[in-house]
Amino acid sequence: MTKLSVNINKFATLRNSRGGNNPNLVKAAIDIERFGANGITVHPRPDERHIRYQDVYDLKKVITTEFNIEGNPTEQKFVELVLANKPTQVTLVPDALGQLTSNHGWNTVEYADYLTNIIAVFKNAGIRVSIFVDPDADMVAAAKLTGTDRVELYTESYAKDFAAGNKEKAIAPFIAAAQKAKEVNLGINAGHDLDLQNLNYFCRNIPGLLEVSIGHALVCDALYYGLENVVQMYKKQCEDGVTG
Repeated sequence: MTKLSVNINKFATLRNSRGGNNPNLVKAAIDIERFGANGITVHPRPDERHIRYQDVYDLKKVITTEFNIEGNPTEQKFVELVLANKPTQVTLVPDALGQLTSNHGWNTVEYADYLTNIIAVFKNAGIRVSIFVDPDADMVAAAKLTGTDRVELYTESYAKDFAAGNKEKAIAPFIAAAQKAKEVNLGINAGHDLDLQNLNYFCRNIPGLLEVSIGHALVCDALYYGLENVVQMYKKQCEDGVTG
């Protein structure tokens, strides 16, 4: 079964917009797990505009499913944060300072040496590592050489082509990338702009998909359907799309 990890950054954005602690991020994470999510994802950025570094320490104490921390390891503070909290998984994302949202994967050829060294730091601490990559078989093949456990396929292009009605065009590069990952024995995650419309088709067509990380769309849907309902709706899309 493809696991659903819920990114709770948007809860933190809402909290920070008014100050105080409403919504309560820790309670939100506990409830999301109770509603059926398989994991919680956070992506702290250096400016702490949504997830704050203290949030990670607070969440670590209560999360009972999988805890996934995303971020750019070129920031030493991020590396220290991950090592101090030892999540189930760290997902390495090549974000620039001040970047609004993730918009590309690692060039695993150009940054091979750097990635190899930093991945070893996390793996030596017993943390599973995933690296954000574009749907490019060559980038996936090079990712294997870094020592990562998984790759997370960056799915924005899929979402755009799917919304335009081009399902086959949308999924084709992701199938090829997933086949390469399977060939070199890398686990496969995916994330970015996956939603209730495009998630099931993606899950049904990507063999061996282990985990999807979804935040923005899920929170938007929760405004209409309620958080408990939406977590279960997204889980159903994952479960109906099992490919083995």
